[in-house]
Amino acid sequence: MNKIIFNYIIKNFLKTFFLIFFIFYCFGVILNLFEEIEFFKNMNVSIVLPLTLTAIYIPSMIIKILPFIIFIASMWFMLKIRNNRDLLTLKVFGYSNLKIFFILAFTSFLLGWIILLIANPITSSMAKYYEQTKSKYSLDIDHLVTFNKNGLWIKENLKKKSRIISASKPEGSNLIDVVIFHLDEEFNLIEKIIAKKTNITNNDWVLSDVIIFKTKNGIFERTTSETYKINSIYNYEKINSLFKNFDTMSFIDLLVRYDYLKQNGYNESFLNQSLHTLLSLPFFLLVMTGLASILTMNTLKKSDNFKFIIIGLVTSVSIFYFKDLSLALGQTDRIPLILAVWAPVIATSLFTLIGVLQINEK
Repeated sequence: MNKIIFNYIIKNFLKTFFLIFFIFYCFGVILNLFEEIEFFKNMNVSIVLPLTLTAIYIPSMIIKILPFIIFIASMWFMLKIRNNRDLLTLKVFGYSNLKIFFILAFTSFLLGWIILLIANPITSSMAKYYEQTKSKYSLDIDHLVTFNKNGLWIKENLKKKSRIISASKPEGSNLIDVVIFHLDEEFNLIEKIIAKKTNITNNDWVLSDVIIFKTKNGIFERTTSETYKINSIYNYEKINSLFKNFDTMSFIDLLVRYDYLKQNGYNESFLNQSLHTLLSLPFFLLVMTGLASILTMNTLKKSDNFKFIIIGLVTSVSIFYFKDLSLALGQTDRIPLILAVWAPVIATSLFTLIGVLQINEK
Protein backbone atom coordinates (compact mmCIF):
# COMPACT_ATOMS: atom_id res chain seq x y z
CA MET A 1 0.00 0.00 0.00
CA ASN A 2 2.84 2.39 0.86
CA LYS A 3 4.32 1.89 -2.61
CA ILE A 4 0.96 2.65 -4.25
CA ILE A 5 0.57 5.87 -2.25
CA PHE A 6 4.18 6.86 -2.91
CA ASN A 7 3.63 6.38 -6.66
CA TYR A 8 0.34 8.27 -6.44
CA ILE A 9 2.06 11.33 -4.94
CA ILE A 10 4.86 11.39 -7.51
CA LYS A 11 2.57 10.63 -10.47
CA ASN A 12 0.08 13.39 -9.63
CA PHE A 13 2.81 15.88 -8.80
CA LEU A 14 4.49 15.27 -12.18
CA LYS A 15 1.12 15.51 -13.95
CA THR A 16 0.60 18.91 -12.34
CA PHE A 17 4.12 20.01 -13.28
CA PHE A 18 3.75 19.02 -16.94
CA LEU A 19 0.34 20.70 -17.11
CA ILE A 20 1.83 24.00 -15.89
CA PHE A 21 4.78 23.49 -18.22
CA PHE A 22 2.39 22.99 -21.16
CA ILE A 23 0.42 26.13 -20.24
CA PHE A 24 3.61 28.20 -20.20
CA TYR A 25 4.74 26.56 -23.45
CA CYS A 26 1.48 27.47 -25.23
CA PHE A 27 1.62 31.01 -23.88
CA GLY A 28 5.23 31.34 -25.10
CA VAL A 29 4.33 29.97 -28.54
CA ILE A 30 1.51 32.49 -28.94
CA LEU A 31 3.74 35.43 -27.97
CA ASN A 32 6.75 34.38 -30.06
CA LEU A 33 4.75 33.38 -33.12
CA PHE A 34 3.81 37.00 -33.84
CA GLU A 35 7.50 37.96 -33.72
CA GLU A 36 8.44 35.17 -36.15
CA ILE A 37 5.61 36.07 -38.55
CA GLU A 38 6.80 39.69 -38.50
CA PHE A 39 10.36 38.54 -39.30
CA PHE A 40 9.28 36.45 -42.31
CA LYS A 41 6.48 38.72 -43.59
CA ASN A 42 8.43 39.95 -46.64
CA MET A 43 9.85 36.53 -47.49
CA ASN A 44 8.31 33.83 -49.64
CA VAL A 45 7.90 31.21 -46.92
CA SER A 46 4.97 29.18 -45.67
CA ILE A 47 3.42 29.67 -42.22
CA VAL A 48 4.90 26.27 -41.31
CA LEU A 49 8.40 27.75 -40.97
CA PRO A 50 7.61 30.40 -38.30
CA LEU A 51 5.43 27.83 -36.50
CA THR A 52 8.27 25.29 -36.51
CA LEU A 53 10.87 27.80 -35.36
CA THR A 54 8.59 28.98 -32.57
CA ALA A 55 7.93 25.40 -31.43
CA ILE A 56 11.65 24.56 -31.19
CA TYR A 57 12.70 27.89 -29.67
CA ILE A 58 10.33 28.08 -26.69
CA PRO A 59 11.61 25.01 -24.75
CA SER A 60 15.08 26.54 -24.31
CA MET A 61 13.44 29.70 -22.96
CA ILE A 62 11.14 27.80 -20.58
CA ILE A 63 14.10 25.97 -19.01
CA LYS A 64 15.27 29.39 -17.76
CA ILE A 65 12.05 29.85 -15.77
CA LEU A 66 11.66 26.24 -14.58
CA PRO A 67 12.08 27.18 -10.87
CA PHE A 68 9.09 29.53 -11.25
CA ILE A 69 7.07 26.78 -13.01
CA ILE A 70 7.91 24.14 -10.37
CA PHE A 71 6.93 26.63 -7.65
CA ILE A 72 3.47 27.16 -9.18
CA ALA A 73 3.05 23.41 -9.82
CA SER A 74 3.97 22.58 -6.22
CA MET A 75 1.50 25.10 -4.80
CA TRP A 76 -1.24 23.91 -7.13
CA PHE A 77 -0.61 20.25 -6.25
CA MET A 78 -0.57 20.87 -2.49
CA LEU A 79 -3.72 23.01 -2.56
CA LYS A 80 -5.48 20.40 -4.71
CA ILE A 81 -4.75 17.43 -2.44
CA ARG A 82 -5.64 19.48 0.64
CA ASN A 83 -8.94 20.73 -0.79
CA ASN A 84 -9.85 17.21 -1.99
CA ARG A 85 -9.08 15.89 1.51
CA ASP A 86 -6.43 13.62 -0.05
CA LEU A 87 -3.99 15.09 2.44
CA LEU A 88 -6.03 13.66 5.33
CA THR A 89 -6.11 10.26 3.61
CA LEU A 90 -2.35 10.35 3.17
CA LYS A 91 -1.89 11.11 6.87
CA VAL A 92 -4.06 8.11 7.78
CA PHE A 93 -1.55 5.92 5.92
CA GLY A 94 1.38 7.45 7.76
CA TYR A 95 2.36 10.22 5.32
CA SER A 96 3.04 13.28 7.44
CA ASN A 97 3.49 16.78 6.02
CA LEU A 98 7.23 16.41 6.47
CA LYS A 99 7.30 13.11 4.57
CA ILE A 100 5.27 14.58 1.70
CA PHE A 101 7.61 17.56 1.69
CA PHE A 102 10.67 15.32 1.25
CA ILE A 103 8.99 13.23 -1.48
CA LEU A 104 8.14 16.33 -3.53
CA ALA A 105 11.55 17.94 -2.95
CA PHE A 106 13.41 14.76 -3.94
CA THR A 107 11.22 14.36 -7.05
CA SER A 108 11.98 17.94 -8.13
CA PHE A 109 15.69 17.44 -7.50
CA LEU A 110 15.74 14.26 -9.60
CA LEU A 111 13.64 15.96 -12.28
CA GLY A 112 16.18 18.79 -12.38
CA TRP A 113 19.03 16.38 -13.13
CA ILE A 114 16.99 14.62 -15.83
CA ILE A 115 16.27 17.98 -17.47
CA LEU A 116 19.92 19.03 -17.13
CA LEU A 117 21.45 15.84 -18.54
CA ILE A 118 18.81 14.74 -21.07
CA ALA A 119 16.44 17.60 -21.97
CA ASN A 120 19.02 20.42 -21.93
CA PRO A 121 21.22 18.94 -24.73
CA ILE A 122 18.08 18.57 -26.87
CA THR A 123 16.79 22.11 -26.23
CA SER A 124 20.29 23.54 -26.82
CA SER A 125 20.48 21.77 -30.20
CA MET A 126 17.02 23.12 -31.03
CA ALA A 127 18.12 26.65 -30.08
CA LYS A 128 21.21 26.25 -32.28
CA TYR A 129 19.07 25.12 -35.23
CA TYR A 130 16.75 28.08 -34.58
CA GLU A 131 19.63 30.59 -34.71
CA GLN A 132 21.19 28.97 -37.80
CA THR A 133 17.87 29.01 -39.65
CA LYS A 134 17.19 32.65 -38.74
CA SER A 135 20.72 33.56 -39.88
CA LYS A 136 20.17 31.82 -43.21
CA TYR A 137 17.06 33.89 -43.86
CA SER A 138 18.82 37.05 -42.71
CA LEU A 139 21.33 37.08 -45.58
CA ASP A 140 19.72 40.15 -47.08
CA ILE A 141 20.27 42.17 -43.91
CA ASP A 142 22.98 44.81 -44.16
CA HIS A 143 24.98 43.77 -41.11
CA LEU A 144 25.52 40.28 -39.74
CA VAL A 145 27.87 38.84 -37.17
CA THR A 146 28.36 35.25 -36.01
CA PHE A 147 30.86 33.04 -34.24
CA ASN A 148 31.39 29.34 -34.99
CA LYS A 149 34.16 26.72 -34.94
CA ASN A 150 35.88 28.58 -37.81
CA GLY A 151 36.07 31.79 -35.79
CA LEU A 152 34.36 35.17 -35.91
CA TRP A 153 32.63 36.30 -39.11
CA ILE A 154 31.22 39.76 -39.80
CA LYS A 155 29.37 41.05 -42.86
CA GLU A 156 28.86 44.77 -43.44
CA ASN A 157 27.23 46.53 -46.37
CA LEU A 158 29.05 49.76 -47.18
CA LYS A 159 28.38 52.34 -49.87
CA LYS A 160 28.57 50.54 -53.22
CA LYS A 161 30.51 47.62 -51.72
CA SER A 162 30.46 44.96 -49.03
CA ARG A 163 32.93 43.94 -46.39
CA ILE A 164 33.44 40.49 -44.88
CA ILE A 165 35.72 40.16 -41.85
CA SER A 166 37.00 36.97 -40.28
CA ALA A 167 39.13 36.47 -37.15
CA SER A 168 40.26 33.37 -35.30
CA LYS A 169 39.43 34.64 -31.79
CA PRO A 170 39.31 37.72 -29.54
CA GLU A 171 42.03 38.53 -27.06
CA GLY A 172 41.09 41.39 -24.75
CA SER A 173 40.18 44.33 -27.00
CA ASN A 174 42.01 42.71 -29.95
CA LEU A 175 40.97 40.29 -32.66
CA ILE A 176 43.64 37.78 -33.74
CA ASP A 177 44.44 36.59 -37.30
CA VAL A 178 42.18 39.04 -39.08
CA VAL A 179 41.26 38.75 -42.78
CA ILE A 180 39.13 41.41 -44.47
CA PHE A 181 37.51 41.01 -47.90
CA HIS A 182 36.12 44.01 -49.79
CA LEU A 183 33.64 43.18 -52.55
CA ASP A 184 32.12 45.41 -55.22
CA GLU A 185 28.40 45.71 -56.03
CA GLU A 186 28.58 42.52 -58.09
CA PHE A 187 30.36 40.72 -55.24
CA ASN A 188 33.71 40.59 -57.03
CA LEU A 189 36.76 40.66 -54.74
CA ILE A 190 38.51 44.03 -55.04
CA GLU A 191 40.67 44.00 -51.91
CA LYS A 192 41.96 41.53 -49.33
CA ILE A 193 43.62 42.63 -46.10
CA ILE A 194 45.49 40.26 -43.78
CA ALA A 195 46.59 41.34 -40.29
CA LYS A 196 48.04 39.55 -37.27
CA LYS A 197 45.65 41.43 -35.02
CA THR A 198 43.40 44.45 -34.77
CA ASN A 199 42.81 46.68 -31.78
CA ILE A 200 39.23 47.89 -31.42
CA THR A 201 38.60 51.30 -29.88
CA ASN A 202 34.95 52.30 -30.10
CA ASN A 203 34.21 51.82 -33.82
CA ASP A 204 37.79 52.37 -34.99
CA TRP A 205 39.80 49.27 -35.82
CA VAL A 206 43.59 49.59 -35.98
CA LEU A 207 45.18 46.61 -37.76
CA SER A 208 48.81 45.62 -37.09
CA ASP A 209 51.38 43.86 -39.34
CA VAL A 210 49.20 44.27 -42.41
CA ILE A 211 49.43 42.74 -45.89
CA ILE A 212 47.14 44.29 -48.50
CA PHE A 213 46.15 42.75 -51.83
CA LYS A 214 44.39 45.33 -54.00
CA THR A 215 43.18 44.85 -57.56
CA LYS A 216 44.50 47.12 -60.29
CA ASN A 217 43.61 46.48 -63.93
CA GLY A 218 42.46 42.99 -62.98
CA ILE A 219 45.74 42.14 -61.20
CA PHE A 220 46.21 42.02 -57.42
CA GLU A 221 49.12 44.04 -56.14
CA ARG A 222 50.68 43.27 -52.77
CA THR A 223 51.67 45.97 -50.29
CA THR A 224 52.54 45.90 -46.60
CA SER A 225 52.01 48.29 -43.74
CA GLU A 226 52.70 48.34 -40.01
CA THR A 227 49.19 49.65 -39.31
CA TYR A 228 45.96 50.09 -41.22
CA LYS A 229 42.77 51.74 -39.98
CA ILE A 230 39.14 50.93 -40.80
CA ASN A 231 35.82 52.04 -39.35
CA SER A 232 33.11 49.52 -38.46
CA ILE A 233 29.69 49.65 -36.82
CA TYR A 234 30.94 46.86 -34.54
CA ASN A 235 32.71 48.05 -31.41
CA TYR A 236 34.32 45.95 -28.68
CA GLU A 237 31.10 45.61 -26.65
CA LYS A 238 29.06 44.28 -29.59
CA ILE A 239 31.68 41.72 -30.54
CA ASN A 240 32.38 40.67 -26.96
CA SER A 241 28.68 39.98 -26.40
CA LEU A 242 28.99 37.08 -28.85
CA PHE A 243 31.37 35.37 -26.48
CA LYS A 244 28.92 35.67 -23.59
CA ASN A 245 26.06 33.79 -25.27
CA PHE A 246 25.89 30.12 -24.31
CA ASP A 247 22.21 29.45 -25.07
CA THR A 248 23.14 27.01 -27.84
CA MET A 249 25.50 25.02 -25.57
CA SER A 250 24.26 22.39 -23.17
CA PHE A 251 25.57 21.79 -19.67
CA ILE A 252 27.52 18.76 -20.93
CA ASP A 253 29.02 20.81 -23.80
CA LEU A 254 30.14 23.50 -21.38
CA LEU A 255 31.77 20.93 -19.09
CA VAL A 256 33.55 19.03 -21.86
CA ARG A 257 34.63 22.07 -23.87
CA TYR A 258 35.38 24.43 -20.97
CA ASP A 259 39.15 24.71 -21.58
CA TYR A 260 38.71 24.90 -25.35
CA LEU A 261 36.18 27.73 -25.06
CA LYS A 262 38.47 29.70 -22.72
CA GLN A 263 41.41 29.31 -25.12
CA ASN A 264 39.28 30.47 -28.05
CA GLY A 265 38.27 33.76 -26.55
CA TYR A 266 35.01 33.06 -24.78
CA ASN A 267 34.50 35.27 -21.74
CA GLU A 268 35.58 33.16 -18.73
CA SER A 269 33.33 34.97 -16.26
CA PHE A 270 30.22 34.43 -18.37
CA LEU A 271 31.33 30.88 -19.11
CA ASN A 272 31.40 30.21 -15.35
CA GLN A 273 28.07 32.00 -14.95
CA SER A 274 26.36 29.81 -17.56
CA LEU A 275 27.92 26.63 -16.19
CA HIS A 276 26.91 27.33 -12.58
CA THR A 277 23.45 28.60 -13.59
CA LEU A 278 22.76 25.23 -15.20
CA LEU A 279 24.42 23.31 -12.36
CA SER A 280 22.26 25.12 -9.79
CA LEU A 281 19.02 24.15 -11.58
CA PRO A 282 18.28 20.88 -9.70
CA PHE A 283 19.01 22.58 -6.37
CA PHE A 284 16.85 25.57 -7.31
CA LEU A 285 13.95 23.27 -8.23
CA LEU A 286 14.36 21.46 -4.92
CA VAL A 287 14.20 24.58 -2.74
CA MET A 288 11.40 26.21 -4.77
CA THR A 289 9.32 23.04 -4.40
CA GLY A 290 10.09 22.98 -0.70
CA LEU A 291 9.15 26.63 -0.24
CA ALA A 292 5.86 26.22 -2.11
CA SER A 293 5.00 23.08 -0.11
CA ILE A 294 5.68 24.80 3.19
CA LEU A 295 3.51 27.79 2.30
CA THR A 296 0.51 25.58 1.46
CA MET A 297 0.98 22.89 4.13
CA ASN A 298 0.35 25.41 6.88
CA THR A 299 -2.93 26.47 5.27
CA LEU A 300 -5.74 24.98 7.32
CA LYS A 301 -8.82 26.60 5.76
CA LYS A 302 -10.03 26.73 2.17
CA SER A 303 -10.69 30.41 2.70
CA ASP A 304 -6.93 30.86 3.06
CA ASN A 305 -6.28 29.59 -0.47
CA PHE A 306 -6.40 32.96 -2.19
CA LYS A 307 -4.24 34.58 0.47
CA PHE A 308 -1.54 31.94 0.15
CA ILE A 309 -1.66 31.98 -3.66
CA ILE A 310 -0.98 35.74 -3.57
CA ILE A 311 1.79 35.23 -1.00
CA GLY A 312 3.26 32.49 -3.18
CA LEU A 313 3.23 34.60 -6.34
CA VAL A 314 4.76 37.59 -4.55
CA THR A 315 7.41 35.31 -3.06
CA SER A 316 8.35 33.73 -6.40
CA VAL A 317 8.49 37.08 -8.20
CA SER A 318 10.63 38.49 -5.37
CA ILE A 319 13.04 35.56 -5.68
CA PHE A 320 13.43 36.15 -9.40
CA TYR A 321 14.00 39.86 -8.90
CA PHE A 322 16.61 38.96 -6.28
CA LYS A 323 18.16 36.56 -8.80
CA ASP A 324 18.44 39.34 -11.42
CA LEU A 325 19.85 41.76 -8.83
CA SER A 326 22.38 39.20 -7.68
CA LEU A 327 23.55 38.53 -11.25
CA ALA A 328 23.82 42.26 -11.92
CA LEU A 329 26.04 42.65 -8.84
CA GLY A 330 28.16 39.72 -10.00
CA GLN A 331 28.53 41.01 -13.55
CA THR A 332 29.71 44.37 -12.23
CA ASP A 333 32.23 42.69 -9.91
CA ARG A 334 30.47 43.85 -6.74
CA ILE A 335 30.36 40.23 -5.57
CA PRO A 336 31.97 37.06 -7.02
CA LEU A 337 29.99 35.96 -10.08
CA ILE A 338 29.68 32.33 -8.93
CA LEU A 339 28.31 33.53 -5.56
CA ALA A 340 25.86 35.74 -7.48
CA VAL A 341 24.53 32.66 -9.31
CA TRP A 342 24.11 30.60 -6.14
CA ALA A 343 22.89 33.40 -3.83
CA PRO A 344 19.16 32.99 -4.72
CA VAL A 345 19.41 29.23 -4.15
CA ILE A 346 21.16 29.71 -0.80
CA ALA A 347 18.70 32.40 0.34
CA THR A 348 15.67 30.31 -0.65
CA SER A 349 17.22 27.28 1.08
CA LEU A 350 17.45 29.22 4.35
CA PHE A 351 13.78 30.26 4.18
CA THR A 352 12.82 26.67 3.32
CA LEU A 353 14.84 25.29 6.22
CA ILE A 354 13.12 27.67 8.63
CA GLY A 355 9.77 26.59 7.20
CA VAL A 356 10.61 22.88 7.57
CA LEU A 357 11.17 23.42 11.29
CA GLN A 358 7.70 24.97 11.59
CA ILE A 359 5.68 22.57 9.43
CA ASN A 360 2.18 22.16 10.81
CA GLU A 361 1.47 18.45 11.36
CA LYS A 362 -2.11 18.92 12.52
